[in-house]
Amino acid sequence: MSDQGKYIYTVSQLTSSIKIVLEDSFQNIWVEGEISNFERPSSGHFYFTLKDDKSELKCVFFKGSTEKIKFEMKDGMQVLCSGRISIYEKRGVYQLYVAKVEPKGVGALQLAFEQLKERLFKEGLFDEARKKEIPFLPERIGVVTSVTGAAIRDILHVLDKRFSNVEVIINPVKVQGDGASQEIASAIEEFNILKDVDVIIVGRGGGSLEDLWAFNEEIVARAIYNSKIPIISAVGHEIDWTISDFVADMRAPTPSVAAEIVIAKKSELLDRLDEIEKKITDFPMDIVKEYQQRLDEIEKAVGLRFRHYIELKEENFKLFFEKIQILSPLGILDRGYSISFKLPDRNIIKN
Repeated sequence: MSDQGKYIYTVSQLTSSIKIVLEDSFQNIWVEGEISNFERPSSGHFYFTLKDDKSELKCVFFKGSTEKIKFEMKDGMQVLCSGRISIYEKRGVYQLYVAKVEPKGVGALQLAFEQLKERLFKEGLFDEARKKEIPFLPERIGVVTSVTGAAIRDILHVLDKRFSNVEVIINPVKVQGDGASQEIASAIEEFNILKDVDVIIVGRGGGSLEDLWAFNEEIVARAIYNSKIPIISAVGHEIDWTISDFVADMRAPTPSVAAEIVIAKKSELLDRLDEIEKKITDFPMDIVKEYQQRLDEIEKAVGLRFRHYIELKEENFKLFFEKIQILSPLGILDRGYSISFKLPDRNIIKN
């Protein structure tokens, strides 16, 4: 529009022109700031403000992209946001249309791990008191893992080596990528519905934090927590810890160790049976030997008491005999003592 040589914009025209300039100038940029006024309406979009000590920038994070965020965004968090600057034409407000968010100072996955771990801990999902005992020598072992990975080969190798006739039921799942956590959770639930195994091993081989992430998802943690069947978590290597490890009834550092935990060596069991058989055989003889020893002790005690009794009686008899000898008339005569009589009346002479 013009008036006497002046070009006059309408508000809409000016806003559109500014929008074009901004979008051309600020594509694929990164902005650092602190989240404030965070809102998450029912639409699933995120609305928040990025701020520093001098300025603020309104941000919009649409639902299609928010679903990829692993951690929980909240006020006060320092983040890096990637996106483009544009204008919300209805209000003439420029804002950042966010495509990606990363926490500043720590990786997004690590932050998500710590946040979920803290929340589930507070809910009691890690409580030792609720954990179930792993059965001794289970008849059927359920395994939730990939059929193409190294984990299942390691598990089967150990089980075959230790106890070749144990029954293993595999519920194959994806162990990484989109949909993996849902498959793992569903497999655990299926075992619980069918109730045809005594214990479940859930796991996979080693990898990066991203590779192991399916075992850090809340859906898997709750499936393990709700399982009525004892579960051993065996994810990655010894240094790797996942949310599944904290929730499971037992954590194994590797899938191979999980197989070793769940079933003892057949040779060890046979050795134990031999020991038990020997104890059962030796038990009656041990009782007989014990009674024989007690009889020997009794015989010894009786002999000692009898000898003591005889010795005591002999001593008493000796004393009594000595007294008799002292009082005996024969003893007096032996000492030369005599009695004189006066004849013929045989009266004793007393003086």
